[in-house]
Amino acid sequence: MAGADHRKQKRDGGIRPDLIVHLPANRDLVVDSKVSLDDYLRAFQAETEEERTLNLKRHASMIREHLKRLSGKAYWSQFERSPEFVVMFIPGESFFSAALEHDRALLEDGMEKRVILASPATLVALLRAVAYGWRQEEMTQNAVLVSRLGRELFERINKWSEHLSGVGNGLDKAVTAYNQAIASLESRVLVTARKFGELSVGGDVPLNAPSPVERTARDLNFTVVEGE
Repeated sequence: MAGADHRKQKRDGGIRPDLIVHLPANRDLVVDSKVSLDDYLRAFQAETEEERTLNLKRHASMIREHLKRLSGKAYWSQFERSPEFVVMFIPGESFFSAALEHDRALLEDGMEKRVILASPATLVALLRAVAYGWRQEEMTQNAVLVSRLGRELFERINKWSEHLSGVGNGLDKAVTAYNQAIASLESRVLVTARKFGELSVGGDVPLNAPSPVERTARDLNFTVVEGE
């Protein structure tokens, strides 16, 4: 579903994403997890509440600055399949909530710039949604394949029934010819041959005609209605 490596700076100035998630319909989703948490950590080392609040605001400001960088063309220009959007992964629920607490417009502004802020829980939910999308894609592909195979099987069964009907017609013709031959033997040959018996020329064994075949080949009723 996805390929990943640590983000590295390319010689040409491009940035490699930390994770690439392949989506159905030939789309990609880029995940970037390079977020500075220094200001957040400083906030918990602050000696005063004022200093703590200042560092948390700086933390939110750093998140916004990184969001702006991700919304640029650094990622979109590197892929043949342009990403639908970039996921900015913040590796901690507390880091995520602290940024939103001091900059409530982060999520909305990120969506407008095609950058989605994601905490660990959000990213897991997103990846599960992608996995579900792939399962639906596979089911759709299987349905198309089943439809194609069904049509192919229908055509082959139809052709096979035509051949079988031809065999039945051939059997009926053979039976008809056989019965006609017996009738001719009875009326044209044996009638005269029995007269030899009456003249004591033949033996004592009576001349009997072979029994005709009364059975006929059963009609093939194998009409397949396409679509049923």
